[in-house]
Amino acid sequence: MSDKSEEENDLPVADCQPKAPRKSGAAANKWGAKVIALGFCMLPSLLLRAQRRLGLSPTQLAVLIQLADFWWDAGRKPFPKKADLALRLNLSERQVQRYIAELEEAGFVRRIERRASHRGKISNEYDLQGLVDKLAEIEPDFSDAAQEARAKRQAVSRPGMRRRRPAPTAAEAEA
Repeated sequence: MSDKSEEENDLPVADCQPKAPRKSGAAANKWGAKVIALGFCMLPSLLLRAQRRLGLSPTQLAVLIQLADFWWDAGRKPFPKKADLALRLNLSERQVQRYIAELEEAGFVRRIERRASHRGKISNEYDLQGLVDKLAEIEPDFSDAAQEARAKRQAVSRPGMRRRRPAPTAAEAEA
């Protein structure tokens, strides 16, 4: 996770078309009601589509996704235990700690130490605003790419065909 070079900023941008909003039961229809009943996590598709552009390794992305799964409210930062993350990711706690340090160094995450007066140090809190800011920064590139892709599709949808003129009205036909 080094500083972005000009070469990294020139990486191709995948078509990122927004989809029409789905009905509220779409997730249950897609994944099954029992699966969805165990919870779900909302992630912007841009995070997945821009993994390469953001310079995230597969494991770093997995760590971010796991942190996002604990982020339920915008006003309350997630605070999972490293042991829980390690178990979910099939990594050691030390590996999780290293990946979080890399994400912090790259500006995606900020660790906030938490302490309980009667117990001492407890699980860190994780501020994901850096990730939010990075996604907002690259969003225009992906929106522009989607708009260009739409324009290209429309241009080739009927090659060589001219739009038909509407049939003349009765008054126009008599004239």
